[in-house]
Amino acid sequence: MPAPDAPDGFPALTSEAQAATTVPPGNRHASQPRIPFASARRTAAGNAGYDAKFERIVGVLRRDSRLIRDIKRVAGLYGIDPVHMLGAIVGEHTYNYDSLDSAQSYYVKALSYAGIRMEFSLGGEHVEEFVKRPQFDRCNAGRKDTNTLWNCYQRVWDGTFRGKRVDGTSYPQKTFNEAFFQPLFAGQSFGLGQLSPLTVLMMSDKVAKTSGLEKLSPGNEQEIYRAAMDPGRSLHYMAAILRDAIDAYRVVANVDISKNPGLTATLYNLGDPWARASEYRRRRAAGTQTWPVENYYGWLVNEKIEVLRGLL
Repeated sequence: MPAPDAPDGFPALTSEAQAATTVPPGNRHASQPRIPFASARRTAAGNAGYDAKFERIVGVLRRDSRLIRDIKRVAGLYGIDPVHMLGAIVGEHTYNYDSLDSAQSYYVKALSYAGIRMEFSLGGEHVEEFVKRPQFDRCNAGRKDTNTLWNCYQRVWDGTFRGKRVDGTSYPQKTFNEAFFQPLFAGQSFGLGQLSPLTVLMMSDKVAKTSGLEKLSPGNEQEIYRAAMDPGRSLHYMAAILRDAIDAYRVVANVDISKNPGLTATLYNLGDPWARASEYRRRRAAGTQTWPVENYYGWLVNEKIEVLRGLL
């Protein structure tokens, strides 16, 4: 699968660039980086240690042969090693979520959202209307894929509206996702891949083009939640996120991270891979960094890579 052009604001390497350098497998940190307090608090509240949660998740995956087949099939569509998807699932459910019962439980939960009325709005103004303001004109100029478009909206929100007073209205000190895309539970992501509605919208074009699933609109909130919750769909969005991270580092920094699942897991956890690839490129050019570095979440994936490969 060829890498795409860089989104607006992220300079790609010239066509004369040499073949991408492969980042070595394994961790750069000798020991696991510090785990954030929020993750530690969630784990303590559930009376389960990280090792116990990891083993439980691996056990669920080992028993669900249908899910493993689906992961392999979807990974193939997006041109990635399926172990990247396993890393994202294991990382999310070890550190950012309490449990993984089965893929079937997410099918059931997806159905429960069908009858819930929800709206992606702030102060009664829907996000579709909000982004028509003149501050977003540069985002709306020309034809852009959904990843570029929603990343642009997010940057304008951060630079112009977040925590500021604009045209007589004060806006909250919240991320774009927190301000508009959490009508049910603050700080919550959903489904097998713990996806946020905004992330689903960003990946909509890539998923539609690759899988044949319909393109999503921010005005159809139920379908976005279904995409996040239903494993038959959410696996595609997970794969698209991981593919996008690999593409970002190849296009912007000329390195291939596809052989290091801990790095793709790190980017899945942190988000914003194009900006992170750009920062890594700057640091490497300045001689202050040799390779991209995993965080606590990606460190676990690399540390347990043989266990994850054993599931396949």
